[in-house]
Amino acid sequence: MSMVVVVDYGMGNLRSVAKAIEHVAPDADVRISSDAAEIAVAERVVVPGQGAMPDCMRELNARGLREAVIRAATEKPFLGICVGLQMLFGHAEEGGVTGLEILPGSIPRFPLAAMVAPDGARLKVPHMGWNRVQQAEAHSLWEGIDDGSRFYFVHSYYVEPLTPDLIAGSTHYGIPFTSAVARANIFAVQFHPEKSAQAGLRLLSNFMRWNP
Repeated sequence: MSMVVVVDYGMGNLRSVAKAIEHVAPDADVRISSDAAEIAVAERVVVPGQGAMPDCMRELNARGLREAVIRAATEKPFLGICVGLQMLFGHAEEGGVTGLEILPGSIPRFPLAAMVAPDGARLKVPHMGWNRVQQAEAHSLWEGIDDGSRFYFVHSYYVEPLTPDLIAGSTHYGIPFTSAVARANIFAVQFHPEKSAQAGLRLLSNFMRWNP
């Protein structure tokens, strides 16, 4: 039985993520945990997150989970979701905080001047709702998911990787932005697979079978 820990640092949509994983992998041992020792022995780790980046980083540090998450991201199949993607990078425009700096890049805010739809209408920030993800490369986590499939987003900031080889998927909302990254044992997405119907469930199922 595969043990997967959904990291609890007080800032994620934890129950929905855990329930979605249980649905696609009914034989897995799915745990929501804020115990660094439990994260260390898990076979797979999922770091969700929602809310403000400064709050997320503060809570991660306050609960003593920073090193456990960094170690997991270097040692085992690791899935980051929303802020769980953003915290893998460095400087964040939101609050001027610094993420875990596991991947090179920054986290800017959507530029308001560019938030214009093709018909000239203003686009709202946060980017909230369904949007298409164009797959940048073949990857095990895209298996069985059509290129251009729609996923559910809620965010005002996005990641800007320093090197394009990190980009696994992109989305257009006023501007093109990176909506998925991949490197070695890490896969992380800006959207919420647990809220993204069949495509999201397939991605979670692929993660549970992934052996990078």
